[in-house]
Amino acid sequence: MWHVIQWVRSLLFIIQMYIMLPIIGFGLAPFVFLKPKWAFDVIRLYCDWVRWTASWMVGLKTEIRGEIPDGAVIVASKHQSFLDILMLSSALPRIKFIFKDELRYVPVISLYARFSNSIPVKRGKRGAAIKKMVADVKTGQQEAGQLIIFPQGTRVAAGAKEPYKVGTYVLYEQTGQAVVPAATNVGVFWKRHGIMRYPGTAVLEFLDPIEPGLSQQDFMQAMETAVETHSDRLMREAGLQEFEE
Repeated sequence: MWHVIQWVRSLLFIIQMYIMLPIIGFGLAPFVFLKPKWAFDVIRLYCDWVRWTASWMVGLKTEIRGEIPDGAVIVASKHQSFLDILMLSSALPRIKFIFKDELRYVPVISLYARFSNSIPVKRGKRGAAIKKMVADVKTGQQEAGQLIIFPQGTRVAAGAKEPYKVGTYVLYEQTGQAVVPAATNVGVFWKRHGIMRYPGTAVLEFLDPIEPGLSQQDFMQAMETAVETHSDRLMREAGLQEFEE
């Protein structure tokens, strides 16, 4: 019976979450056109709304740990579900993403991606987009912020393992910026697919930055070790076994 009730609660939570996206996004768009920097405030407002409603509608609380970076850095985060995107966007002051080019045609998302200087990437042309972004930052055509990248390139289920791709190192080496690894356990409670949302405390933890200057091998090892070790710890704290499918 508990699972049935929780499933219904989860469905209602998801419905209201997607209803509020255009209400907040389009409703506050006129203010963003007047002052583009307010786009970050609108993004945080929506993410905070989802975090708040999750806490009482499905019993899923969220917690941010560690020192939140506020300068020009790359955030290399574990990616387990949509929730970690919301938590990153809620915590970081000037987020930007590298996102699929197709999302440029999705209402609300495309609007705020443009105002937050996120970078659309066409399939097979990721390298060219990264080079343009680096050049724009160096020439001052793009404001610095916290560039979020998922080093495994995709969502990874809680407890599963996927290889880390070299793209994060390319950004690290070409921008000369520090990389802040981020660990999470959100996939224990909010899985990649399906409606069910489980109660508990989802944590996103910012870890010690990896300063510029490491070789590719040393950087990749340091990043993967930090993200995986701390994510595994957070998932154990969350009781991964209890919710495994």
